[in-house]
Amino acid sequence: MRVTEFDFDLPENLIALHPAEPRDSARLLVVRPGEPFADQHIPDLKTLLRPGDVLVVNDTRVLPAELKGVRLRGDVRANVSFNLHKRVDAKTWRAFARPAKKLHLLDRLELGNGEAEPLVARVAGKGETGEVTLEFELGGAQLDEAIKSHGAMPLPPYIGAKRPVEERDKIDYQTVYAAEDGAVAAPTAGLHFTEKLLQELANMDVAMERVTLHVGAGTFLPMKADDTDDHVMHSEWGEIDQATVERINARRAAGGRVIAVGTTSLRLLETASRATGELKPFMGDTDIFITPGFRFRTVDVLMTNFHLPKSTLFMLVSAFSGLDTMKAAYAHAIGNGYRFYSYGDSSLLHRAPHPEDDA
Repeated sequence: MRVTEFDFDLPENLIALHPAEPRDSARLLVVRPGEPFADQHIPDLKTLLRPGDVLVVNDTRVLPAELKGVRLRGDVRANVSFNLHKRVDAKTWRAFARPAKKLHLLDRLELGNGEAEPLVARVAGKGETGEVTLEFELGGAQLDEAIKSHGAMPLPPYIGAKRPVEERDKIDYQTVYAAEDGAVAAPTAGLHFTEKLLQELANMDVAMERVTLHVGAGTFLPMKADDTDDHVMHSEWGEIDQATVERINARRAAGGRVIAVGTTSLRLLETASRATGELKPFMGDTDIFITPGFRFRTVDVLMTNFHLPKSTLFMLVSAFSGLDTMKAAYAHAIGNGYRFYSYGDSSLLHRAPHPEDDA
């Protein structure tokens, strides 16, 4: 499909620079293909979800993966900054560098905020479009803790270009159930949940199951191809264990729906369902690219924020609920002042039927 089919005009003033306060007070657009849209709010999930349903959330924790420092080459020093975006191994990360042209292979780097010993690394590789491979002196949990000490929250570019990182972002840009270090971008649909709301849903027999997909900065990269067939999707590491699969499948067998909280949860669930058509345990990288025509195997309902024009995520929601439906839904959202992107409002999308579903 042509990428231009997924374009729309978004007024600049609808890009949210801060989340709603409290976080569960955001608006929620309910989309059921073939039915009128419903303007509701996050707490209305208590009436929109049913006993027996299962929420599947992504429990990845965002690392403060924006690092600034200096490149050392003899007596010459140059300021550089990096956005870590994918862990390679215990000591190595891929990162986007600014300015990348100042960097050579084996350059020594001292990164940090000046409040503690610098985080030392070297340039172990250079790729295209400003990507580099950094090998740190520290590794494993020690490296994670050092990144937390020295780094800033890696806000999406459409927020970071408009305001500096603030202290409150350390809390605002993290879900209340975040547990597994490794993401460099938040699974933003989950930012709307409070512990109180999750408890209220549990009290009405809506289960919550955790999966892990470490969101990479590649999620913000613009589409460069003119046709979806020519796009190369970034990969991200994820895991669904056997016990979680068994509990989700038991809920489905009893008539409950699977509600994916965020496109990251959905991508992982559908990756784990592709081989056999049934949800199975999974651990590894996924580069699944979902466009209209995709047959969904596991997810019945998707809760997700509003996405960028011509983005892979708008393509995903168009595959889920139908391109015409989602174009109309986004036009409705824009016309009614919904707030867009990571800190914006949310939507609850119901899956459109696929021709093969009844086959």
